Amino acid sequence: MPSLTRAAPRIALVSTREALDRDEDLAPLHAALQAADARSETVLWDDAQIDWSGFDLVLVRSTWDYTWRLDAFLRWAERAAAQTRLLNPPALLRWNSDKRYLQALTEAGIATVPTRFVAADEAADSALQAARAAWPGAELVIKPSVSAGSRDTMRHSAGAAHAVMVAQVAAIQAQGKHVLLQPYLARVDSAGETALLFFAGRFSHAIRKGPLLAADAAPTRALFAAEHIQPRAPDDDERALAEHVLAVLPALTNAPAPLYARVDLLRDDAGAPCLIELELVEPSLFLDFAPHAAARLAQAVLRLARS
Repeated sequence: MPSLTRAAPRIALVSTREALDRDEDLAPLHAALQAADARSETVLWDDAQIDWSGFDLVLVRSTWDYTWRLDAFLRWAERAAAQTRLLNPPALLRWNSDKRYLQALTEAGIATVPTRFVAADEAADSALQAARAAWPGAELVIKPSVSAGSRDTMRHSAGAAHAVMVAQVAAIQAQGKHVLLQPYLARVDSAGETALLFFAGRFSHAIRKGPLLAADAAPTRALFAAEHIQPRAPDDDERALAEHVLAVLPALTNAPAPLYARVDLLRDDAGAPCLIELELVEPSLFLDFAPHAAARLAQAVLRLARS
């Protein structure tokens, strides 16, 4: 009697053309999946020739152009999810693609970087005056609500010209986007940023990002700003906050827990950790910065692909 063997799952790692040579997670993840007897290939999310139903699971990875093609990207996510299993799922991608999710997390009791939201049709001048009054003497960070890789993000010194900040807010609004205003937290320059990586709800590893934004420097026009990355063991209070973020997520999104999540934290002026961003769409996962990180993610992917 012939033996019955289960076919190797076919996994798509979804990227975009501009990121193919820059996504350092692709190679280790392909290797880990193949070592676990899966078939994996990199595909482009906007390739109209792809038959998504031919994959057991489609994993969103370096779709780093989604921020300027958001509507098309979200329509693709819905189409792909109708044909196969897409992770993270469309509901999470939609919710997390606009940084106004920070308001929902704040209201859920998560410590976040103080943020004021400026609507696309709101007067830039009065919004900036209100921010200056709320955070007197602080440097201000101005960024779009839909952005990635620090694109269109600027750090303005306390003495920066008001007109320059108004112009940046107006330029973002002209793209039809909302704007975030935040005080620049001084501890970033010495402590950097801690990013905690979770796979299937379990902590995997963490890294330190060095400071990215120079005061009054023009925003990057590259796909993402250059980053200085090092492995880091998170402190207990950072781990606790990151786990709290993931615990409240299902109630806020009405969606399953994410397969992958990156929780980016800073320390405020009092030294307490606070959330700067929750990355559920296409975060770099820094798989080469921790032993067996790629294997942990591959196993989480395969458990779902085979379920």
